[in-house]
Amino acid sequence: MPVREEPPLLSEFDDEPDPSAQAASATEAAAPDVDLASAEDLADVEPDQELAEPHTDPQMDVEPPPPPEDEMAAPVYSESPPTRIPSPQPILTRQRQSMTYGIASDIGIVRDNNEDACFGMQWHSITVDNRPDFGLFIVADGMGGHLDGERASGVAVQTLAAEMLDSIYVPMLKDFKAGSSPTILEALVNASERANQAVMKRVPGGGTTLSAVAIVGNLAYLAHVGDSRAYLVHGDQIEQLTTDHTLVQRLVEMKELTLEEAEYYPQKNVLYRAIGQNEKLKMERLIRTLPPGAQVLLCTDGLWDLVEPDTIREVAVAAGSPQEACDRLVSIANDRGGSDNITVIVLKVPSDEAST
Repeated sequence: MPVREEPPLLSEFDDEPDPSAQAASATEAAAPDVDLASAEDLADVEPDQELAEPHTDPQMDVEPPPPPEDEMAAPVYSESPPTRIPSPQPILTRQRQSMTYGIASDIGIVRDNNEDACFGMQWHSITVDNRPDFGLFIVADGMGGHLDGERASGVAVQTLAAEMLDSIYVPMLKDFKAGSSPTILEALVNASERANQAVMKRVPGGGTTLSAVAIVGNLAYLAHVGDSRAYLVHGDQIEQLTTDHTLVQRLVEMKELTLEEAEYYPQKNVLYRAIGQNEKLKMERLIRTLPPGAQVLLCTDGLWDLVEPDTIREVAVAAGSPQEACDRLVSIANDRGGSDNITVIVLKVPSDEAST
């Protein structure tokens, strides 16, 4: 596989239909987002909710044709319908087992610096108020040159993490009541917008992908932009939760490219949406309930460009721990050329549905 060049970025296609909205099943009920002030406030959330907001950028100078309205956005290089792992009911009180996670980032074999950045934290409390677990996990892949790329990803991750801890984590610890703190999805979008502003101000000309997952109990809240990815792994199935915001992905969705043409397309890594490139930021977002024992995997393209989804699933399932899975996946990507920086986070929710 050819060495991946630094991806250029097209002007944001902000008026195209958001693939995350098209990927929602017609049978899913849309529910209002939830406040994280207390476990009781989460009781009315529906099992799944995938959201997208229309957004128009007056500065847009490239406009691709929209994808067909009756087709579901599929992962790049896959003509079959995307895997859909069934979702259980939410668990909104403390579980007997805690969430576990692993995290790894490697420079790879070819690059001379690491432009990826990542963040992970997990909270499991045993208190009288019976709170569910909370976790926050972020990966970012910077671009814009030797220093600008690593600075952009670092600024974005640090800003988003700080915003989420201030707006969600601290209020949960202080036991704010319903209405006193923003919802998780709102907080993720707001924090992403702050990260976008911070990168534009502090790293002019730099940019980065950004994929962030917040976990409450077995509910996953996802905000995403760029071509880093989030996968859901459960048993013998793996599901790509994010859409690649790349030109080649759009062309595959519109059937303008075959799978074979897409694999060697000269603009394979051109992004049309990223942090730090436009004042107007459009984040893909999703709410998902996770099956018992499921794993969520966040990674940059340094992993998924070299390691196919089935191998990612096999490693995640066979590993003795999430950290072992991360280390093994980095090793495989390096064995296959290590043509880019490699970052991966694997988090695993408890395997039993019982709560205390």
